[in-house]
Amino acid sequence: MVAFRPDGVAPGVLPVCLALHGRGARARVFAELGVGDQLSAAAAFAVVAVDGGDATYWQRTSPADDPPAMLADELPGWLGELGLNPRPFAVLGVSMGGYGALNYVRDHRHDVRAAAVLSPALFTSWTDARARNVFTSRAQWEQTEPLRHIDALADVKLGVWCGTADPLLPSANRLIDTARPAVARTGPGGHDADFWVTTMPEALSFIGSHI
Repeated sequence: MVAFRPDGVAPGVLPVCLALHGRGARARVFAELGVGDQLSAAAAFAVVAVDGGDATYWQRTSPADDPPAMLADELPGWLGELGLNPRPFAVLGVSMGGYGALNYVRDHRHDVRAAAVLSPALFTSWTDARARNVFTSRAQWEQTEPLRHIDALADVKLGVWCGTADPLLPSANRLIDTARPAVARTGPGGHDADFWVTTMPEALSFIGSHI
């Protein structure tokens, strides 16, 4: 787990934005994407990232590897030990983490007020999803695919960012067209760290505006 706190904030329990990494990454990737440098006392909240597995899409892949259970049952205690609010008010997801972030909204809709997804790895068909060799069955994908559960996002302020050279742009556009997010940005860039570093400041500013 990696926690980022803004400088110059008086002692107290900070609200938390949960950050979910992409495929092949770990929690520390958010340091490389500049999260720590973007927080400020003007919008005082912490960002906490946890490891969710190499290619789980933040879903249960086995009895021993159950990211949703970890986020629901273990994360609140870890946040409390850090002196942070145990119930994140926002969630940030990059690539695979975008899939997880939108599912986190569904599972914690009474706590989450804002969600920001960068290059969200979503799938418009079972053929595309199956090619990732992650989901245990078509039923699991159908139960967890955010594009199939758009209504669950109705009460959250959503921001979506995706590069126009990203191969996942069609699914991001489907999310934009159906969820009608508060912020939707598509612009130059691919499915890579350069795009995420460029868009991270706006995503964090968006989250900070919904504390």
